[in-house]
Amino acid sequence: SCRVKTAPRLPPTMVTVLRETPLTRALHTAIRDKTADRRTFVRQSDRLVHLLLEEALSLLPAEECIVETPCGSYTGVRLPADADLCVVSILRAADSMLGVARALLPEVAVGKILIQRDEQTAQPKLFYSKLPNDISRRPVILCDPMLATGGSAVMAIGVLTDAGVSPASIVFVCVLCCAEGLDAVARAYPEVRVVTGAIDDPVLSAQKYIVPGLGDFGDRYFGTD
Repeated sequence: SCRVKTAPRLPPTMVTVLRETPLTRALHTAIRDKTADRRTFVRQSDRLVHLLLEEALSLLPAEECIVETPCGSYTGVRLPADADLCVVSILRAADSMLGVARALLPEVAVGKILIQRDEQTAQPKLFYSKLPNDISRRPVILCDPMLATGGSAVMAIGVLTDAGVSPASIVFVCVLCCAEGLDAVARAYPEVRVVTGAIDDPVLSAQKYIVPGLGDFGDRYFGTD
């Protein structure tokens, strides 16, 4: 199960926050600790991303079906097949999440969008995108570990909608976020749903990092910090 939190002006069902348990708190503690070695950071963030992706899958359209058990009939549901989905990563940091997604969904189609943020202005710039030709008919899980200002997320969603994807078919998955980023996504694309591990303080640092956050996720994951 999960609990839903909303920041100001957000549609009430837009944001799903993982239910806080001793496990999720322990995972957050491990990856937020600035003294954590890379092995610990990678292993524990992968575990948290796995939980987030499972939560995202629960938001996909389901079809009712009846199966026969050894003892009778059971009315259940089926989610879309792996091969009918698309996971899109916002390079580079989200490639860390892509590995977990492909282990969970081996037949999933993959798209990539390269957006880099100007460290001086904090404004995003699109450099590259490669998406499946038929992405417009697929539910899309868009991944980026951090949702801070929301600039990169909004730009990436724009790339997807330009390719014909309905905003209602997009689930954005992030490890951490803050109100500013959530508000930016909600204003631009109110139908996009967000799954996150936590909503941190509403005010970003002077360098536009989430506070308390965990620093630069990509650098810590890939060893370039």
